[in-house]
Amino acid sequence: MPKVEIYTKMLCPYCARAKKLLADKGVAFEEFDITMGGPKRAEMLDRAGGRSTVPQIFIDGAHIGGCDDIVALERGGKLDPMLVQAG
Repeated sequence: MPKVEIYTKMLCPYCARAKKLLADKGVAFEEFDITMGGPKRAEMLDRAGGRSTVPQIFIDGAHIGGCDDIVALERGGKLDPMLVQAG
């Protein structure tokens, strides 16, 4: 199983949608809540090339992007191969 990481904020509907997509696929993920900022927010900005919106999703260290990006991968049939190849 790949290492999936997702940076989120409390009450973010896009975060909830992305997490639901992953959960529905049975994918375990590590969530970092950056609602209050702090070092994890700085880490996310660095890893995501300055993108400050949430969620920001990583699969085995590769930056996937946000909610729209992961939904587009799913719709295009590209998410499952990424999850199988990773790990």
